[in-house]
Amino acid sequence: MRIVFVYWPFEDQGSGLVVRGYSAAAHAAGHQIEVYGIPYERIPLDYTLELSSADAVVFLFEWTTQLYYGDRLDLVRLVGSVPRRRRVVIDGDGNYNDALHVDDDWNHLGPEQAQSWTEMCDALTDKICQPTLHPLRDNVIPFLFYGYDPSWELPFDPAEDKEFGLLYVGHSKFRWHAMSRLLSAVEPVRNRLGRIAIVGHGWDSAPPWAEELDCTDRYRSDPARLAALGVEVLPPVPFPAVVACMNRSLCNAVLTRPMFQRLRIVTPRSFETPAAGTIPLLVLDEGHVKEIYGEAGLELLLPEQDQHEKIVDIVERPAHYAEVLAEIQSHLASHHSHRARLAELLQIIEA
Repeated sequence: MRIVFVYWPFEDQGSGLVVRGYSAAAHAAGHQIEVYGIPYERIPLDYTLELSSADAVVFLFEWTTQLYYGDRLDLVRLVGSVPRRRRVVIDGDGNYNDALHVDDDWNHLGPEQAQSWTEMCDALTDKICQPTLHPLRDNVIPFLFYGYDPSWELPFDPAEDKEFGLLYVGHSKFRWHAMSRLLSAVEPVRNRLGRIAIVGHGWDSAPPWAEELDCTDRYRSDPARLAALGVEVLPPVPFPAVVACMNRSLCNAVLTRPMFQRLRIVTPRSFETPAAGTIPLLVLDEGHVKEIYGEAGLELLLPEQDQHEKIVDIVERPAHYAEVLAEIQSHLASHHSHRARLAELLQIIEA
């Protein structure tokens, strides 16, 4: 089967590594996955504009429903080349819902935006998927989409002296609430952690596109608090280098937006971090951790009480957590590989 993904890729954020994982899994299984668009060397994916032999089109909607390449004529070509029953929408940010507000996060500013997004998705297909096992709408297919690739795995040596004690790799969009919780856990034991850094857009100032897109308020942060704790803010890295970047630290935080917490949405980082030869510190809720990472994942959960003690325990007992990490990696490889995800996607397409 030949599947074309319609996706707005970014060099240093988003799902580029996931798309490459799907492409590799498809090739191994005798299928083909490509991204609709012209080749762009700074975003190394398999691109195509050829639709005549496409068996399915998958619209990967994250922050936007707009096309990365082309215009409305390209949309006509996409829907005209593949019948409705073989089109799929992956609603990556949970926007195919009514307008929701959770803490300082939202999916839409009002019902008009929510209705517009819903109408766009419904116009394309009846197969609307979200990367959660708990969609709010009955017509949404629960499909985690993002997956784990054992080929990403880097070794973890408990005796290695890592460059950083703690890292977070990701932009700040709607993530200050979770980051603030993490910093509160770090503060009492700051002197035990060595260097701490955040790698990504929006932590020390709004990203360059925020004003143009009128979304500065989504990148709220507190640079003064970060500086007071000695947290370094580093520039983002290209998506092929994300796993290697996380490998520079003993521990890497896995945190997400309040909206994603509410919907239990997974993201690429949910699966990239455990592969990076680092200890994932899961700043998530217990139920979400258990259903994705298995029972072993609960050992890496940042608890509600005495949070700093979990951080100190990781620093003092890395060999123990190396065993926990190995168990989690085995679980993810068995239950959340791109091969397994691809098989699910094929079933959705054929249904």
